Amino acid sequence: MSPLNSAYFTNGSIVHPDFFFISGFAGIPHTNYYYVFLGFVYAVTVLANTFVMFMIYTDRCLHSPKYIVIFNLAVSDLCGSTAFIPQMIDTFLFKSHLISFEACLTNMFFVLDFLTMQSFTLTVLSYDRCVAICFPLRYNEIVTNKSMLLITAILWIIAGTAILIAVIFINTLSFCKSTVVHSYFCDHGIIHRMACNDNTPSSVIVWSHPIMIFWFPSLFIMVTYICIGRALLKITASERLKAMKTCTSHLILVSVFYLPLCLSIALGSTIHMNARIINVSLATALPPMLNPIIYSLNTEEFSECIKKLYNGRNLVHATPTFLTFFLL
Repeated sequence: MSPLNSAYFTNGSIVHPDFFFISGFAGIPHTNYYYVFLGFVYAVTVLANTFVMFMIYTDRCLHSPKYIVIFNLAVSDLCGSTAFIPQMIDTFLFKSHLISFEACLTNMFFVLDFLTMQSFTLTVLSYDRCVAICFPLRYNEIVTNKSMLLITAILWIIAGTAILIAVIFINTLSFCKSTVVHSYFCDHGIIHRMACNDNTPSSVIVWSHPIMIFWFPSLFIMVTYICIGRALLKITASERLKAMKTCTSHLILVSVFYLPLCLSIALGSTIHMNARIINVSLATALPPMLNPIIYSLNTEEFSECIKKLYNGRNLVHATPTFLTFFLL
C-alpha cells in the first residue's frame, strides 16, 4: 500500500502513517532559485553567528549581560536555521518530499523550539535596552550576568516544554485521510487539522501557543520601545540621534521577524498556501542572518573587539620577524 494512503483509524486505536508528503509551493515555476537563495542565506547565517559566538566566548570584554543574551540569540538563530533550511533544500531542491512520521515530529520540535527561543530572546534584548536607556544609573544593579543566565535558562525550559507538549499531542492523533502536508516543513498548524480523531488539545495549542510565543513578546517589545522613546526625549539631540539610529534598526529587524509570522497566524487557513510559505520561511530565514549584523557586528563595542583581535594576531605574526632582525 502506498505510504500516502496507508494510514487508517479503527476501533479507537491510534494509527500513524509511515510517511508524510511535504508538498511545498503549488503552481509556481522556477522555485529552485528560491531554495538556492535560502542556501546562500544559510551559509551567511552560519558564518556570522559562529563568528559572533567565537568573539563573545573568547573576549572577556564581551562577558556582559547584553552579550550573554546575544550569544543565546546566536545559538538559537544558528540551530533554528540548521533545523529548517537544509531540510527544506533537501525536500524541494533534491525532491525528497517523503519524511517518516518520527522524523517529521522531530523536525517539528526543533524548528518550533528554536523559533520560540528567537522570539523570547528578542524580548529579553528589548528589556535589556529598555533598562539601559530608561534606568542607566541602576542598570548594573538590575541587569547582571547571573540574572541574565537565569532568565535565559528559564526561557529555554519554557520553550522546550511548550513545544514538547504540542508534539506529544500530535503523537496522539490518528491520520486516516490524506497525509499530504501543504506546507514547507512539518507544520503543527497544518498537521493537526489532518487528524481523524479528536484533536481538541492540539486545536487549543494552535491558538494558545502563538499568543504566548509571538503576540505577548511583540506587545512587550512595543511597550519597551515606547518607554525608550519617552526616555530619549529627555536627553540631548546628539545622543538622541545616535540612540534612535540603533533603536530604528532593532525595530526594523523585530518587524521582519514578527509581522509575517503574526500575519500568517492571524489569517490562519484563509491565507493562500504559497503566501504562507513565503511569509513564514522568510521570517524564519532572514532574521538569523541579520541579527548578528545588527546586534553585534554593527556596534562600536564589538568592532573594537574585532580590531583588538586583528591587531593581536598581526603582533603575533610580526614577532618572529622582529626577533630575526635583532639576531642578524
